Amino acid sequence: MWPEPSPRATFAERRAALDRLLPGPKVLLSGLPRPRNFRNNPYPFRAESHFLYLIGESLVGAALLVDGDRTALYVEEPPPGDALWHGPRPSSRELGEELGLPVHRLSDLAAGEGVATLPPQDEESAVLLSELLDRDVTPASGDEVEGRDAALADAMIALRLRHDAAAVTQLRYAARVAELAHAAGRAAVRPGRREAEIRAEMEREIVAAGCGLPYTPIVTIRGEVLHAVGHSGKLRPGDLLLADVGAETPEGFASDVTRTWPVAGRFTSVQRDVYEVVLAASDAALAAVRPGARFLEVHREAGRALLRGLIDLGLFRGDVEDLLQRGAAALFFPHGVGHLLGLDVHDLEDLGDRAGYAPGRPRLGGPGDRHLRLDRDLEPGMCVTIEPGFYRIPAVLEDPEALGDLEGALDRRCLRSLESVRGIRIEDDVLVTNDGSEVLTRAIPRAVADVERAG
Repeated sequence: MWPEPSPRATFAERRAALDRLLPGPKVLLSGLPRPRNFRNNPYPFRAESHFLYLIGESLVGAALLVDGDRTALYVEEPPPGDALWHGPRPSSRELGEELGLPVHRLSDLAAGEGVATLPPQDEESAVLLSELLDRDVTPASGDEVEGRDAALADAMIALRLRHDAAAVTQLRYAARVAELAHAAGRAAVRPGRREAEIRAEMEREIVAAGCGLPYTPIVTIRGEVLHAVGHSGKLRPGDLLLADVGAETPEGFASDVTRTWPVAGRFTSVQRDVYEVVLAASDAALAAVRPGARFLEVHREAGRALLRGLIDLGLFRGDVEDLLQRGAAALFFPHGVGHLLGLDVHDLEDLGDRAGYAPGRPRLGGPGDRHLRLDRDLEPGMCVTIEPGFYRIPAVLEDPEALGDLEGALDRRCLRSLESVRGIRIEDDVLVTNDGSEVLTRAIPRAVADVERAG
């Protein structure tokens, strides 16, 4: 199993489509390596996603000019002695033949007047881009760009919101690799092992399949910590292990999958009850994903299902719609139900809310809603995550401001009975199709019986 590169014609068509949407000169920078603790020890390099979308290769310090017949790639010549450390590199002619477009020296770039660009994510790359274009470029969100840069941001959003056939192939591969990783992780779970050991088993499958990591894996018995990145915890009977682990293809496309497993191999009755509530919220949200659906409503469907289940458990008293409007779901499910998925695990978020939010839809301020990363009407070709959860977070449940007037609707005795459940999340990757949706990660066990059997 190894990732097949997308046809070079795919990238040529993407560049042509960008030209049709926004005629005139446009420059996208690949970016520069970022030092880890000194210059010769950099973090692994990964090109800026807009560059990757149009080229498909993570080339260091390269600039792509897209401008009709002038479209070309500009690269730095390797410094003297480079081959000693990095081996021979293709010549400009060889690279051009491989990529299917002219290749010139970076110093020869002359984009002309009115060139549009998008800011890179780090200061050093921004300085290089400023020098190339002879104007100030600073790291910024897409919400902050103006003029032709804003027009370029909107054009890239229009192209990347709906995935072409080559991108869907990449997303399917990333999902399949995540399936292998989660199978290995679940099989490795048993009392006495460390979180790090489970992470290692999962990453082995990802690396062996020719992929990398789109984000730092979350493999933790402290599921109530939404972005837990430490992996020193020891697994004990009665714990639940939350594993949020995805894969990234060489072209940069990501999967993003979370499963929650009982360390002892079987859920306790309390854990099963809460897990089933989260699963019902997941199912409700998945069923709502279809062309024309507003993602805010998908989010709220998950919240309604979660509240119905928690009322049945006795954790809340009251009417589902009333509790939802008062922010009750956010006490245990404080984040949005999902986000765009594609070249980035949170796709297009370098462009801010202009990507995630449709024009005229400002970010809402209510509990839970304020953290929603996407509020667009879904269209065929979009890919999103669906990831409801239940988290018993003391910082939320003991905060009078977060509780507001909900204290009277919350049964504290029932809450104490759920002490063995710190955090549960179930996350899947979903492609919107012409007549509904396709769950790309459906093969990764979700149901209680299937999760216990997989162990």
